[in-house]
Amino acid sequence: MMTLRLSASVAALLLTLPVQAKPAPLPAIAALRPVLSLAERVAEVLVAAPAGTRFGLLVTTADGREVLAIDPDGRFMPASNTKLFTTAAAYALLDMAAPDVAGAAGVILEPRRRGDPDVVLIGRGDAALSSAPDCTTDCLATLADAIAAKARKVTDVIGDDRWFPDERWSPGMSWNNIVTDSGTAISALSVSDNVVPLVVTPGTVGQPPQVALSPYFKLENQAVTIAAGKTTLAYDRAMGGDTVRLYGQIAAAGTRWSELLGIDDSAHFAAWNLRQMLEARGVRVNGTVRVRHRPRTTLDDPAQRGTQAVAPVAGPDWMARLTAPPLAEDVVTINKVSQNLHADLLLRRLGRIAGTGSITDGTAALGQVLAGAGLPRTGYDFSDGSGMSSYNRVSPRAAVTLLRWASAQPWGAAWRASLPIGGVDGTLRRRFIDSPLKGNLWAKTGTLNATNALSGYFRAASGRELVFAFFANDVPEDRGATATMDAALNLIAAAN
Repeated sequence: MMTLRLSASVAALLLTLPVQAKPAPLPAIAALRPVLSLAERVAEVLVAAPAGTRFGLLVTTADGREVLAIDPDGRFMPASNTKLFTTAAAYALLDMAAPDVAGAAGVILEPRRRGDPDVVLIGRGDAALSSAPDCTTDCLATLADAIAAKARKVTDVIGDDRWFPDERWSPGMSWNNIVTDSGTAISALSVSDNVVPLVVTPGTVGQPPQVALSPYFKLENQAVTIAAGKTTLAYDRAMGGDTVRLYGQIAAAGTRWSELLGIDDSAHFAAWNLRQMLEARGVRVNGTVRVRHRPRTTLDDPAQRGTQAVAPVAGPDWMARLTAPPLAEDVVTINKVSQNLHADLLLRRLGRIAGTGSITDGTAALGQVLAGAGLPRTGYDFSDGSGMSSYNRVSPRAAVTLLRWASAQPWGAAWRASLPIGGVDGTLRRRFIDSPLKGNLWAKTGTLNATNALSGYFRAASGRELVFAFFANDVPEDRGATATMDAALNLIAAAN
């Protein structure tokens, strides 16, 4: 008889299964294995996951009838499945289809008592502002052109991100992500995703490689080019520091190596970029690049406001202002490629509806939407909008409830279209390629420390649609559970 080694959650599942009547013995082949239920077959698949992995899974029909459940009310780290909740709440509360006027950046010329005016670049939460040379929409260069047409000399260039309080990183984010593009700082004034590319190509053997890096950072190139072998490059930068140290080795015959570096003060970075553009247009900048941040206060916490009202922020007399693309376009970016910065900016935008744009205000607005959608309050807790926080928790039941509710909303089809498609695009383009679920699964992925997640919809073999939420937590270091999860979903799809 076959013996199964089960994780605790899978073993608990099997203990809840109804006792099957013993089948009548078959002549000559009585030792044949009994027919297993779907739950037992899925449990066998999950045994292949790295030892210690804890699973949560709920699959229902579109009308909510339960098909399969493993710890459906357990609380799991959702990783980037958090973006499902943030983007659905944005569709529920914000104008998603119209051009984003409210969030667009702009500039003013601020007079000084003596000397030339200061340029103030003001952000309102737009995630699409770009400093790229080939930019055609929502371009920082457009603002530089407007300034150059008005003034030939200015003093300081100031980045102003006071539309949100100065909370650049969410509680619970791992420190090792902060200097990377995954954990770049969050600010009301963001440009070019708040990242800088680091590109390394081989040099002469025995010498440092060639490095392309924005002059915004200083470079210490301690790497070396080797004749043959494995490329093992790495970099580090102190939080708040402006020096990048590159070290390791790159093979002479190897391909180029690249990373995206995160920015710690994106308001400063945006103002620095604007200064370069002004000087390239012949505008003389006599002063420095500086910033205006808004420290977090008790007014940023709804629980501490009491009867105090949040003072409205008066709009400036804009000299020039951009129009950002519709937020619906940004939701596609957020969900298809799992863009963290954009998701967290969207949560802060939710926090400006009736508050100050703090994380607390954003999660409060999110909670109101989830309560209205019928999610169990014990089924979620959030500390950010992207899923980078290890403090976030979601139950499979809460996720499925959100998915079913969202699909029934007037905006449900547009929101669902933002999800990656199995074997086709986004973060699922390399999964389910040789599977009947290719082109038949629409879901948000999630990967974080010891966590894999996948939640969405799939079309089963019968043609009917099922809704699911699947979490794997406590996955051993340097291992993954995605192959096991995909195998389980293929089995469930084939059986339905």
